[in-house]
Amino acid sequence: MSLRSFPVLLLALTLLSTQAADRVSLKRTKKALTLMRGKIPILTYHVAAVPPPKGVDRVFDRSGFIHPMHAPAGGVVTGIHPDDHYHHLGLWHAWVKTEYNGKKGPDFWNLNARTGRVRHAGIKAVRAAGFTVAQEQVAYLDGPDVEPTVILAETLAVDAAFVKGANVIDYVLAQKNVSLKPLIFPAYRYGGGIAYRGPLSWNKTNSDYLTSKGLNRTNSHTSRARWVAMFGPTEKDGDKTATVAILCHPKNHDAPQHIRTWDNGKVFFNYVPIQETAWSIKPGETVTLRYRLVILDGQVGAKTLEARWKTYTKQN
Repeated sequence: MSLRSFPVLLLALTLLSTQAADRVSLKRTKKALTLMRGKIPILTYHVAAVPPPKGVDRVFDRSGFIHPMHAPAGGVVTGIHPDDHYHHLGLWHAWVKTEYNGKKGPDFWNLNARTGRVRHAGIKAVRAAGFTVAQEQVAYLDGPDVEPTVILAETLAVDAAFVKGANVIDYVLAQKNVSLKPLIFPAYRYGGGIAYRGPLSWNKTNSDYLTSKGLNRTNSHTSRARWVAMFGPTEKDGDKTATVAILCHPKNHDAPQHIRTWDNGKVFFNYVPIQETAWSIKPGETVTLRYRLVILDGQVGAKTLEARWKTYTKQN
């Protein structure tokens, strides 16, 4: 080998090493599916039910959610089982206020109501950089001690990639009403869509929201947004800031959807398709909701996030 060709070979080996470190792979166990970027985790989806903290009512056992979720450097950017809302579980979804069969329907979100819940129902497919799972939103129509009725049969596809320094996660949810009655969603301030709880250490002094309209935690609740970013220190590396942006696809029902945010310092977020206008899913009908998460190290500004949203809409 000539001395001239050595730098070229070194560059090629460096590129191959970098590509291997950024390649997304799937790790599967009986309890969870974990997407990895090289040796660094991106997210974990729970197949098995995860119990709440010791001493807390086991009604809060839950499967079918994502936690932890990580920034590219590895820091954790989700929170779980906060003592103010034990049913908050990293990244998840569920309907809250419903009507069914002519009366008040099940609440799939607030588990302590004991009228409904969301649960993992099976693995449909696994891919090198993603997976598709079956989930169910079930109702305890005859009480919490009787086998529940499946109202919505769900297919959730989660795929990840590492793009220009960001963990990019596509979250595509298809919900089919497999019952005999319409499931009606009256207009309500939260529920459905996609929900996110930030690290429990986030507060008014170290975190905030930024929406596509330039709003923050003080004025963003009930607004509409193409994307919403939340930022603060990661749990693993408390001195490092990360940004979690959630993008709403323009083809979603009622897009750009209304949002629910909190102004108390804690970071909770929800895209709400029914915040302004009621909606329903008829028997046999399937509705699909699409979101993308972009997770970056550091605090990222509006210009970068708007460009990410435009890329998302062009790709899908």
